[in-house]
Amino acid sequence: MSKTHEIKVQRREDEGKGASRRLRHAGLIPAIVYGGDLKPVSIQLDHEEVWLAQQNEWFYSSILDLSLNGDVQKVLLRDLQRHPYKQLIMHIDFQRVNENEKLNASVPLHFINEDKSPAGKSAEVVVTHELNEVQVSCLPKDLPEFIEVDLSALEVGNVIHLSDIKLPSGVEIPELKLGKEHDVAVVIAKHGREEAEAPAAEGEDK
Repeated sequence: MSKTHEIKVQRREDEGKGASRRLRHAGLIPAIVYGGDLKPVSIQLDHEEVWLAQQNEWFYSSILDLSLNGDVQKVLLRDLQRHPYKQLIMHIDFQRVNENEKLNASVPLHFINEDKSPAGKSAEVVVTHELNEVQVSCLPKDLPEFIEVDLSALEVGNVIHLSDIKLPSGVEIPELKLGKEHDVAVVIAKHGREEAEAPAAEGEDK
C-alpha cells in the first residue's frame, strides 16, 4: 500500500482563459476535480508547491489528498499540462477515487539487482528495459507507488515478460487478461554482437 500525500487547494470561482491567466500571474495553477458522485469542481493550487511535488515519482502514481480547508478528497492525477518552454504548469486534472472501487493507474517499474546478475556482470551483454511503467488495476488502498522487478537471476538470452512480474497483493495487470500476445517483454538480455549483426543480416536478405 502506498502512502498518501497532502496538497492544499482553494476553490476557484472565476472561469475562462482570462481568469486562468490571472491565476498563473499570481503564482497559482487552475485545476479541476471530477468523478464519483459529485459534480466537477474548479480549484486552484500553489504553483511552487506543485512544481516541487511533480518532480517526485509519487506525484504521478499515488493517491493524493487534496485538502480544501481541512475537507480532504482522495484523487489521482489524470492530466498535467505544461507550458511548451517555460517552467510553468498550465492546468491539472484530478479524478476522485472511491475506496471501494477498483481503479486503473500507471505504476513505475523499479529494476533492482541488475548489476549483480550474470547478464549485468558481462560486458558483452546488453540489457534493455522495454517498459518503464505498467498499467495496473486495484483498490485505492492497494495502489503501489512503484513495482520492483528483481533482475538478480537474469542471464544471457533471458526475456522477462509482464506475467513474470511479482505483483503486490490485490494488484493485477488487466493487459494479461487479453491473451498471450499481450504478455509483452519487459526486460531483454542478449549479446551485444547480436545487436550489431542484426542490421547486416537484414541487408544481406535484400
